[in-house]
Amino acid sequence: MELEEKIELAAKWIAESKNLVIFTGAGISTGSGLPDYRGPDGVWTRRDKGLPPPKSPPWDQVKPNQGHFIILELLKMGKLDFVISQNVDGLHAKSGIPFDKLAELHGNMYFMKCLECGKKMTFEDAGWDKNKWGKGYRTNRVHNGQPTCPNCGGRLISSIVNFGDPLPEDELYESIKRSQQSDVFFVIGSSLVVTPAANMPEYARRSGAKLIILNMGDTPYDSVVDLRFFNKIEDILPPIFEKVKNIINSS
Repeated sequence: MELEEKIELAAKWIAESKNLVIFTGAGISTGSGLPDYRGPDGVWTRRDKGLPPPKSPPWDQVKPNQGHFIILELLKMGKLDFVISQNVDGLHAKSGIPFDKLAELHGNMYFMKCLECGKKMTFEDAGWDKNKWGKGYRTNRVHNGQPTCPNCGGRLISSIVNFGDPLPEDELYESIKRSQQSDVFFVIGSSLVVTPAANMPEYARRSGAKLIILNMGDTPYDSVVDLRFFNKIEDILPPIFEKVKNIINSS
């Protein structure tokens, strides 16, 4: 199938979908200047070659890019049911995706979470001073006098999920449910190797959803995917979106 045909087909599926779920990895944020992990110049790729990490702008200065805003526009158009992200950069939330339409399975660097009631809040709203209390990871020791949840008094931790930490149960459950309910599952910028997040396409596929993957590197799903793009996100996502708009406007 020619590239233009594939773009047309992806747009048709998205335009006709009732429950589109988009799953994003680090690739969606490279257009904002952040490095990915397993790309040719990714964090883990360079580490495995004995090279220093790739250069990155200060994370608090990074802004959402065109890809993030296209996803937001799909939501505004009523075409997007849910976003599942492995990213901790907070760019989906910064773009305007509300938390009830977003599962950040690996956390968000700007937010803390209560271990008891699950309430999310920024470090500032929690009154958390990183210089005094540290980064607040789940595995860090609890300091006397550190802030507790204003909602229930429970322990506050960084929402970041480090290797070995359990994923947030509420967001993991919601992601599984939304994946199983999806009719089109669109993976953007993920190599789909970090589980259990990477299991979501399988939940969708088993429930009959069409699986689209846009990622330059290989994924474990490449032999079972319905539509596969090995191109740059900025070369594929905008034309798909334009065609989705055209289909909807002409119907």
